[in-house]
Amino acid sequence: MRQAFTASKIFTGEEWLTDHSLVTADGWIESIVPSHAIGKELPIEDFGDSMITPAFIDVQVYGSGEKLFAQYPYPETLQLMQENFLKKGTVAFLPTVATNTIDTVKRCIDAFKKYTSNKGKGIPGLHLEGPWFNEKKRGAHIKEWIHPPEINEVMELLSYADGAVRMITLAPEVCKPGIIELIRSYGVIISAGHSDATFEETNEGFNRGIQAVTHLYNAMSPLQHREPGLVGAAFQNREVMVSIIPDGHHVAYEAISIAKKLIGPRLFAITDAVTTTGEGPYRHQMQGDKYVCNGVLSGSALSMYKAFRNLIREVGISFEEAIRMCSLYPAQAINLSGQYGRIAPHYTGQFLVMSKQLELARVIISG
Repeated sequence: MRQAFTASKIFTGEEWLTDHSLVTADGWIESIVPSHAIGKELPIEDFGDSMITPAFIDVQVYGSGEKLFAQYPYPETLQLMQENFLKKGTVAFLPTVATNTIDTVKRCIDAFKKYTSNKGKGIPGLHLEGPWFNEKKRGAHIKEWIHPPEINEVMELLSYADGAVRMITLAPEVCKPGIIELIRSYGVIISAGHSDATFEETNEGFNRGIQAVTHLYNAMSPLQHREPGLVGAAFQNREVMVSIIPDGHHVAYEAISIAKKLIGPRLFAITDAVTTTGEGPYRHQMQGDKYVCNGVLSGSALSMYKAFRNLIREVGISFEEAIRMCSLYPAQAINLSGQYGRIAPHYTGQFLVMSKQLELARVIISG
């Protein structure tokens, strides 16, 4: 089915358009044309004095609706997450599994495979955050399950996953020679995090194939004047993508502003969001507007929509760049920039309708 959509302004991810409409067909954007060129035979939905923008992508989120995915590793949990996130403008996300047993990880992989085989939408893969960490920087992760990766373990897990794992966060300094290259050979994106790596160790990891950094500043070696650490390596590198949690608890807004000036378009937002959990090894409990687990700051209570507004209102980032930090840049980080993050021909026909006061009015999933 072909349909057209218009509003007072369209932000494509690169530029603003007025007096234009986007035409979708079979769930994809077919074209963007002047509104007067739309024929009468094509149905058009006009959102009036609103803005159309790209939709959000979250590459690190653990659960929703009191269903932590690792605790409830079922297709129904993924469906619940997808439905809840859509309401706040997130059309694609990576369900994330914190450090856990190999059995739990495999059950999460099984759930993802069932979800996709039943034509579930919006989940391009899983994000494994752990267990291959430096325990000194474990944060809220369970110490007993943290260990360096072994070649046989990596091969067995990723062979079992068969493409279900899209991203892995690990500490580069705990990896033996060949481990990073092995993980990359399975097409997995590697992100450095929960790491006490030196500046040199981090750069060696980047040179060996690490493509990203997980939640900048949190659970990593800091920038110091004689040892720049992982933070300094992330600042200086010109290629790796870097995620950050803009909730005001994990990172001060002023520190996000500093990072943005140094990192530019490589910096993108994640929610790192958890949900209230009363059972299992990770019992996240709400404390104010953040979550704690065993007395330690754990995940956030963010949605990507709230992260977007925080970037504008608290950090002082422009509307256009805040949209990109929540859409285009995370898409680039997980190799989906040819489908998500822009309003352009051949991109997915999923977008947001927002008021000029930044209120989310509609989430459009064409087709």
